[in-house]
Amino acid sequence: MSQLLKVAVVGVGHLGKWHADKYAACADCDLVAVADTNAENAHAIAQKHGAEPFTDYRDVIPLVDAISLVVPTSLHYKIGREFLEAGIHCLIEKPITESVTEAETLIRIARDQQLVLQAGHIERFNSVMLGISEHLQQPQFLESTRLAPFTLRATDVSVILDLMIHDIDIILDLVDSPISRISASGISVLSDTIDIANARLEFENHCVANVTASRISRKRERKLRIFQKDAYLSADFQDKILAINRKGETDNAEGYKDITHEEFQFDDNDALNLEVLDFINAIKTGKRPLVNGEDGKRALETAIAITTQIKESL
Repeated sequence: MSQLLKVAVVGVGHLGKWHADKYAACADCDLVAVADTNAENAHAIAQKHGAEPFTDYRDVIPLVDAISLVVPTSLHYKIGREFLEAGIHCLIEKPITESVTEAETLIRIARDQQLVLQAGHIERFNSVMLGISEHLQQPQFLESTRLAPFTLRATDVSVILDLMIHDIDIILDLVDSPISRISASGISVLSDTIDIANARLEFENHCVANVTASRISRKRERKLRIFQKDAYLSADFQDKILAINRKGETDNAEGYKDITHEEFQFDDNDALNLEVLDFINAIKTGKRPLVNGEDGKRALETAIAITTQIKESL
């Protein structure tokens, strides 16, 4: 595929407008349209990039090869299915759908139509992930913390589907073993859905992950700690720092091995741009995107299991 991809963004609100920026700047595609039920949003973003504005996403279908779908989660399945059935590649923001059954249907349609279905798990493109991958060796215990102040945006879903799902996706990718047991707790504080949650994930390979997410914090924090044989990795996704502590070769005065410490500072890369470029590359080359529909479904399935357990305990 050598010609420019004709692309559109469906939903150009808080996040969708950034998707539009990335496509407009990409040399391999042409942002031909944007769609949003808010006509003012659609016209403003379309005018900025020389695209055509629409308030009905269905009007976009005949015009494009691919879309980013950046609308409320409740609409992911309905709209995503219409575009996939029309033969259009889809990058769908996380969570991929509301239910596992819906995700499976989209995956099947994409497979049958030989289309790219990519889930928008942006943290996989964080530059710190490159450092983690280089030093990862059979993790035995992981601990993630993701904190954010409260905002009205995304309160249509719980903190599990809004924030925790990022770390669920990362952990499932790093551990690469089926989950054997989940223990979870959480409460709603300011919204009608769960605002703070903690989950313990036990894997068949005996690895354990402790995952915490809160959207009622006074600070922002995105950290992951990984313990493996003879080493402890601490990743700060926000400040792009990876610290590695290892058991050294020499004994100290107490008779234990010294601990060596290394710290790496990574570039503040544009993760969303890398995500969009990965989507475009997958379309043009036929290669698997870094985060495909199956990955999105896997993270969603775990997030739903955590949510269900919490709701049953309330």
